[in-house]
Amino acid sequence: MQRLALFDLDNTLVDLDAAFREWVQEFAEEHRLEVGAADLLIGLDRDGYPHRQVFFSKVRERFALPDSVEELWGRYRERMPYLVRCRPEVLDGLARLRASGWRVAIVTNGTADNQLGKIQHTGLAEAVDAYALSGLEGIRKPDVGLFEIAAKRCGAALAEGGWMIGDNLTADIAGGRAAGLRTVWIDRGTWPGVDHQADHVVTDVLQGIEILQRYG
Repeated sequence: MQRLALFDLDNTLVDLDAAFREWVQEFAEEHRLEVGAADLLIGLDRDGYPHRQVFFSKVRERFALPDSVEELWGRYRERMPYLVRCRPEVLDGLARLRASGWRVAIVTNGTADNQLGKIQHTGLAEAVDAYALSGLEGIRKPDVGLFEIAAKRCGAALAEGGWMIGDNLTADIAGGRAAGLRTVWIDRGTWPGVDHQADHVVTDVLQGIEILQRYG
């Protein structure tokens, strides 16, 4: 099997949940929202409105904000790349993989400006060989096509195998398996009791990198 490692971005290489909580505090203060508004915002995010356009429709309605949904969502996309962080030890782990002959890429769903901004501001743009963003390519995980684009940009072919590492059982694990890749699922406790077919289960991307190093 070739040394090809494809990584999800949000809540895999970067902690999007932590960045979102930081954004929530800023947003509540900026708009002078009521006491407890931060918890309400986090609740809206958890209650099935992960798509930000839908999320901001709910936020605008709940807090009677004068801004349009497009304005709220646009400012969120501008701000989030500056709040998301990639730990130095994760960047070091990616560097070790590449130094030992692995080709490394990011495969992520999301709007182009938001995801590209995260990759650039966290230093991940220099830490990987390539990336494939759904907002640029017009296809989303678990569509095999997005994995194919990332592999090709690494000078590889999915037919020769590789690995997909991510936290989403549908987009990353089922998608990776459909693409013919072995998979490492980062279990963050958001899929309790769900059966999975991942080859390995970890709680942190660093553990996933260690698994790849053993196979390399």
